[in-house]
Amino acid sequence: MRSFRILAVGLGILALVLLLASGPATRANLWSWEQGLRIYSWAAYAGLAAAGLGLALALAAAVPRWRPGAWMAVAALCAGIVAAAPPILLLEKAKSVPPIHDITTDPFDPPRFVSLLPVRSASPNGADYGGAGIAAQQQKGYPDIKSAIVKADPAQAMQRAIDAARALGWEVAASDTAAGRLEATDTTTWFGFKDDIVVRVRAEPSGGSRVDVRSASRVGESDVGANAARVRKFLARLA
Repeated sequence: MRSFRILAVGLGILALVLLLASGPATRANLWSWEQGLRIYSWAAYAGLAAAGLGLALALAAAVPRWRPGAWMAVAALCAGIVAAAPPILLLEKAKSVPPIHDITTDPFDPPRFVSLLPVRSASPNGADYGGAGIAAQQQKGYPDIKSAIVKADPAQAMQRAIDAARALGWEVAASDTAAGRLEATDTTTWFGFKDDIVVRVRAEPSGGSRVDVRSASRVGESDVGANAARVRKFLARLA
């Protein structure tokens, strides 16, 4: 029985190590983002194994002669749950949102990258918008994401956009008030993924300004809702 408990604790420790290594090491460029995601999933597998074995051993502790050392089973169960929960929750989130990585308030005329165009062009996801197919998926999954109309002239709206971007911690790459364009990059907390944003400000014929935003990931097919969440936060801050 002790050997099984040691195995369960070992699996729990391994799962936690994989979980903790997956993001920071990817962010530090110690391995590719694909490898980081694989290690993240391995943490879930090891965590589930540790939790399953730990639960079985904890239940077995109901037998008096197997009760000594039961704390190891409980520790393995807890470690397994802690390690497996984040990857599993991320997977469930991915299933609930469209498998896209480019979100914009204007899918029919999305803002275009200019200053960040070389970086976007060199990235796996490129700079071009995906077209009608992506727009349809976005409208189905995120029907609330629309252009913002603000009661300010374009110059004032542009300054508000710059202030909002800085408040959100974005790295502003370029701002052109005359052209009504702001470009920035946001880095995700865990894996350090780089997502690029372009904000476009235009005068409204009836007064005020129309603000459109586009947020796109450099890598990955699905952003698990990250770009939509970013656009929502920006629009809320702008308002």
